[in-house]
This record gives sequence, C-alpha cells and structure tokens, in this order.
Amino acid sequence: MTDQALRRLALRTLLASFPGHSLPGWARELLHDGLAGYVLFGYNIAVGRDGSGGSGPPGARADTQQLGGLVSQIRAARPDAIVGIDEEGGDVTRLAHAEGSCYPGNAALGVVDDPSLTLRVYRAIGAELRALGINLNLAPTVDVNTSDDNPIIGTRSFGVDPQLVARHAAAAVAGLQETGVAACAKHFPGHGATVVDSHAELPTVDEPLSLLRERELPPFAAAVEAGALAVMTAHIRVPELTGEVPATLSEAALTGLLRGELGFGGAIVTDALEMRGASAAVGIPEAAVRALAAGADLLCIGARVDAPLVEATAAAIADAARDGRLAVHRLEEAAARAAGLAARAAPDSAPREPGREDTTRDRAAVGRGSGPATLENGAGIGLTAARRALRVEGDLPKLRKPLLVQIDSPATIAAGELPWGIARYLVNGSGAYDTGAELVRLAPGDDTSKLVATAGDRQILVVSRDTHRHRYARGLVEQLAARSPEVVLVEMGWPAAWRPAGLRAYVATYGASQANARAAAEALIAG
Repeated sequence: MTDQALRRLALRTLLASFPGHSLPGWARELLHDGLAGYVLFGYNIAVGRDGSGGSGPPGARADTQQLGGLVSQIRAARPDAIVGIDEEGGDVTRLAHAEGSCYPGNAALGVVDDPSLTLRVYRAIGAELRALGINLNLAPTVDVNTSDDNPIIGTRSFGVDPQLVARHAAAAVAGLQETGVAACAKHFPGHGATVVDSHAELPTVDEPLSLLRERELPPFAAAVEAGALAVMTAHIRVPELTGEVPATLSEAALTGLLRGELGFGGAIVTDALEMRGASAAVGIPEAAVRALAAGADLLCIGARVDAPLVEATAAAIADAARDGRLAVHRLEEAAARAAGLAARAAPDSAPREPGREDTTRDRAAVGRGSGPATLENGAGIGLTAARRALRVEGDLPKLRKPLLVQIDSPATIAAGELPWGIARYLVNGSGAYDTGAELVRLAPGDDTSKLVATAGDRQILVVSRDTHRHRYARGLVEQLAARSPEVVLVEMGWPAAWRPAGLRAYVATYGASQANARAAAEALIAG
C-alpha cells in the first residue's frame, strides 16, 4: 500500500477540532485529504443577543445562522464528514455555552424516572442538532454514578441504580436516533465509580470483573440493544480487565468485552486522546496507534488541535501500519466503520418541524428508534422535565428580600465555565421573578467571616454545586445554618447524603442548567 493511501486511511479514523467561527484553510484541506470529520466546541459557536425570552430572561443565545454556515463549510469540503458535538443537556452543552442549556441533564431525568420523558428530551436535542447539520452527538452519558465524590460524572449520570440508568440509556439513544443524529453512549466500561478526573490523570477502578458486569455494564448493554451507532471509551484502568493500561488502549476491553461479550457492531469512538488518562505516558500519536490496535475505530484528538498535531497522529498510524505494529486490515476496518457511521447518520433528510408530540408512534419501537417523529419545543419540554425533577426537603419560606449567596466552585473540564445559578431570576429579575434579593458571590478562599457574623436571622439562600465535595462551601453552609434559622440551600450539583444541621430547607435541582435554575426559582417564589 502506498504512503499516500496509508495516510488517507489514517485520516479517515480521526476526529479533529479547530479554533474559530469559520473553517480554517488547513482544516478544509484535511477534509479533502480524507479526515473523518470534526468535533465542535463552544469556541466554534458565536453568540448574539435575543430578547425573545423563552425559558428565562433575555440574554446571549447561540448564533444558529453562523453555526449552520460553519457546518455547511465542512460539508462543502467533505459531504460525508462526521460533525460531532457534546450536547448532553444539563451541565454539558456547547450550543448553549453562553446562557446555559434549556434542558436538564441526566440526573434530573433519572430522578423523575419516566423513560418517555427522557426520550422526548433527547429527541428535542437531536432535532436541534439535525437542523444545524450535526450528525453525531457524543451523548448520552450512561455511567452509573456510584461515587458521590466523582469529580467528572455526577449530574451527567442518570443515577446510581444500574437498571434505572439502563432504561434511560435506551430511551436517550432512541430519542436522538429518531431524528437521524447518531448517539454515542459513554464512557465504556463505566466512569461512575472514579474519584479522580481522567482529564488530569488515569483513574483506577480496582473492582472484580463480576462487579463490573453487574454494576457498570447493564446501561451499555441497553444502549447496544437500543441500536446505538457509537460507544465512547473511557480513559480508566480496571486492573482485572485492562491491566496497566486505560480501557481506550485495551484490546480486552474493546474487542473482547464490548465487541465480543456485548455484541456491539457500531463505531467505537475514543474520548479525547489529549486527556492525560490516555496519553500522558505515551503522547497523542502513540495513543492513537494503540487505541486502533485495541479495537477503536474513530479517534477524538481533543479540543486543542492544529494541523501539525493531526499530521503527526496520521503519520504515526501510517508508520505503525507500515512496520506491522498495527495490522493494515485493522486500520481498514476502523476506517470502514467510521465511514459507516457517517453514512448511517447522513444529513440529507431533515426531521419534521417542531410541533405536538406524535401520539401514534409505535411504542414498541422505543429503544431502537423508529425514524423521524413529530417533535416538541425544546425549551418547553426541558422546563417540564426540570420542574418534575425538583426535590424539596423542609419548609420553603416566603421570600422577603433574601440574601442570595452563590458559591462559585470550579466547573468540571467537561462542562467548562457556563452561566449558572438563580440570580438571573431573583435579582433584578422581571415581573413575578423580581424578589429584591441581594446577591453575594463567593469563591473558594474568599473571607466569609463578615458574612457569617452579620447573617443574624436574615433569610439566606445559598446556591452551590456539589457542596459536599468542597470543604469551603460545606463549611460556609454549616456556619450560616448554625447562626440563622432561615437558611435554604439550593444544591445544583450532585445531591449527596450530607445535610448541615439547622437548615430550614434543602432544594435539589439535579443540575445547573437554565431549566433547573428556573424550576428552582419558581419553587422559591411560590414559597
């Protein structure tokens, strides 16, 4: 096989990225040369101002004309390109990176535990993506979040019960794929039991394979049964399965377990190879070679990509095929599966216009997808889901110009920094939402002594994410609750078992999306 043919084969297995709001020349040339496609990030999406309201006060909105134009540029260079995006709803959104998602995330859908609602939410997400020409959603997250201290999954998970997560995984896959957008269930073989972030290091789940089959694998089996076109690998180490390497680089995990035991025949997609859990020890090009040899088909390089990195990765793959470290037939198989994914999620036929839910659709087809269905307004179904997910413990007071304390704990790398909290509704809001609340924003390390000393019996609303995981946030809430009988904690992260003594009420939103925020604000205003 010629060097040019090997390079083209290698490029057909790569999903790259690029900076900016338009397609750079180098990125266009790579598509001409055979690159499989691109993953879009928030920095690729321009924002404007939209005063139309919708699910919250006017504010920044994604510029859909710019984004649609960008996707068209990609398709003009390669009509069968894969255009992917991480659009999970909830805390991980790219389309709504400027204002927060109008959909609650998986934890909210899981606590409601209505698979038909999950299907409807994911169908609405899919319709938005399909309208823009995006044909691969790197979602849903189907990890079972068994660790309250998990720093990267949390509210991205449907819950802690494998069977609950499994039925919602199937519904999410069906909802997306009914619109013609390929679903990608992640992160195989399960990232929910980890206590470190694979963006920063290689997590280890030192559990027997029997427990993995019982706890982590049912949602992936359900996603496969539902017809998921793609599954994403995790950069985690499971010693009994993967030995010393991450699952992304493990033949036992990808070819043996996912392909052999679970019977998955679609495209195996890697999580970003730039993450330290995958490439810290060997570098991105070598990690790409090892992932392909293990059984991966489509390699996400990451968010910080340029032409030299793509060329170096393609060259490493071609060199490995040339010297026998990577079998040529394995490379050809991976390229064919990537092409098959693009073909099965083709952007040629648009979904139906949003409208009323189709009540005639065959219910038996839920789980496998049954073709385009009549779709609902995304903001409407998102807010409905967020309202149903809200849980209140204790007694909510009538608001009397409360002090609103927002603790700005760091966002996860997967989510990025997004607008969040309920201040948009309660401070200088509009109409029924304006409560005259006073906002104080705090970050870890800020001096809180004055706030605690002057709190007295004033009404205090504390808004926080994953409060139990952050000593600073936990300590502040405990001090305020000890001094004032009027403290309400609005938990917009993962609601663990921790509760501070003396709290008047605890409000769990199961996520920090715009929809979750509005649902919480409505409950607080209603008292």
